[in-house]
Amino acid sequence: MSTPAPTLVHALATALARHADRAFGLMGNGNAHLIQSLAEVGVPYTAVRHEAGTVAAADAYTRISNRLAIATTTYGAGFTNTLTALAEAAQARTPMLVVVGDAPSAGPRPWDVDQEMLAAALGVRTHMLSIAGVERTVERAVSYALRVRRPVVLGIPYDLVTAPTVEPAAASAPAATSGGIDLDDPAVLASLSASVAGTARAQPAAAAVPPAPQRLGGPASHQLEAAVLALLEAERPLVLAGRGAHLSGASAELGAIAETLGALTATTALARSIFPDPRFDLGVTGGFGQQAAMAVIETADVVLVAGASLGQFTMRFGDLFGAGTTVIRIDEEQVAPPRTNRPITHLLLQGDARTTLGTLLGALVEAGRAPSGWRESLPGLEAEGALRVRDTGFAEHPDGICADGRLDPRCVAARLTELLPAERHVTTDGGHFIGWANTFWPVASPERHIMVGTAYQTIGLGLSTVAGVAAAAPGTTTVLSTGDGGGLMALADLETAIRTSPSGVIVVWNDGAYGAEVHLYGAMGLSEEPMLIPDVDFAGVATALGAQGVRVRRLEDLEALRSWTSAGARGTILLDCRVSRSVVAEYQREIQRVNGVEPG
Repeated sequence: MSTPAPTLVHALATALARHADRAFGLMGNGNAHLIQSLAEVGVPYTAVRHEAGTVAAADAYTRISNRLAIATTTYGAGFTNTLTALAEAAQARTPMLVVVGDAPSAGPRPWDVDQEMLAAALGVRTHMLSIAGVERTVERAVSYALRVRRPVVLGIPYDLVTAPTVEPAAASAPAATSGGIDLDDPAVLASLSASVAGTARAQPAAAAVPPAPQRLGGPASHQLEAAVLALLEAERPLVLAGRGAHLSGASAELGAIAETLGALTATTALARSIFPDPRFDLGVTGGFGQQAAMAVIETADVVLVAGASLGQFTMRFGDLFGAGTTVIRIDEEQVAPPRTNRPITHLLLQGDARTTLGTLLGALVEAGRAPSGWRESLPGLEAEGALRVRDTGFAEHPDGICADGRLDPRCVAARLTELLPAERHVTTDGGHFIGWANTFWPVASPERHIMVGTAYQTIGLGLSTVAGVAAAAPGTTTVLSTGDGGGLMALADLETAIRTSPSGVIVVWNDGAYGAEVHLYGAMGLSEEPMLIPDVDFAGVATALGAQGVRVRRLEDLEALRSWTSAGARGTILLDCRVSRSVVAEYQREIQRVNGVEPG
């Protein structure tokens, strides 16, 4: 008796298990059988309470672990609920597999939507499954996700979920389609992929998937020569690293080239602590940075930038570099010069950060480059020096209380720096409050801190990331920094966070408002009424869901965190910090400035 062919979802789960070691999902009609099959093949599964959380959790898992994760939802409303989180993952360049139910292969039902085109609008490619070639389809999807560092969608036609698979050569059923498109036709695949913005051309259906996708090529010789010459002549060199350098594994190369040049160093918010030697590091550039340190960066004559996008926040809206600075940029893609308010020289070295840094380092050593001596002559880099000290708010508010009776968030953040468990991974939601964690809380290494929402300028994904962080970093404390607006938006996954994190701290910056809007549009004179939120008792809600909720109205209330940590740091503690809207983060001041708002 012949062995019956596996069903489509069992074959899919088996193929997925070869590439992904964790799944996050919310069960529905379109993916119930898949979730069962994933369990049968040994892929751990975490249930979340909102479909957006499936993608946000998988996104966070991948950012921290650098391993592929699965997010799964049902079709229709289940899929459309993921779109904001999917857009964030696409903008943040996070590879993942979003496996969802889809319309039947025979044609859509009244409640079906064109999921492929919705994903394409976000720059995300869809691979539709059929009863033939399941493993091949998964291999193509994985190869693409890793190569371009973006999520991909795998669609399961509803009427084929439990259908038996067939060998591709023996397939007699019509090829799986989406909207009349034959996704098993190589010519059609090439045409479809070319029409999706921001994606690379699909491999033909019969093409072999490379076991370890890599980018080929590197900077042209004349570009390297110009860069080496500029670095040899630099008197005030600076090395600036971003997340791309971390993903490339370039920490040692960054340290070596900074040492060879005698350069100061700095990072973007997502690459903090990437340099092996912190003595000459100026910290994060932009509004999260120390202002005197930003003035020093402005005096650098040559800046070597590795794996940083140089967006508006990193660039201080064009004011980071001084006039005449030579900026040498290492990036895997062809990128435009950064927007600056002063004339600079921009040299692009297109290639992998680690490899290109190694090439530059070899050329500098061969040329006998001696350290510039700039960083050793610069005062203020000592522990309490002028380039290290930050405004903690205690000078203005010694007891931490503002004139309105609420806490100064700077004082709260500074005190939390002393109280948070040292062994931690931090995830930050979007909102005005991002200035506090990014400015005050030290980070042990880049993968120990992720920011969600900033790539797509959204809020409300923070609570959903906790499950992903906890799964990616077992044995550490998961710390979430979120606001009252974003916290309310993601309230369904507060239960998920409490249930899935063995050791969790949730800090809610509760200012009774959408703070970013108050500090921009309110400052412009618009009515603040639509920007305000009635005070919400997050501590009470957390307690009802099984956490330890603490209302923080005085700095002394934060001692509950010390007690929680001393007792073993088990379970979840939520700190409902009632902070004042009167304190504006420095990065928000920069946004006000570029929008013509006078500081209040």
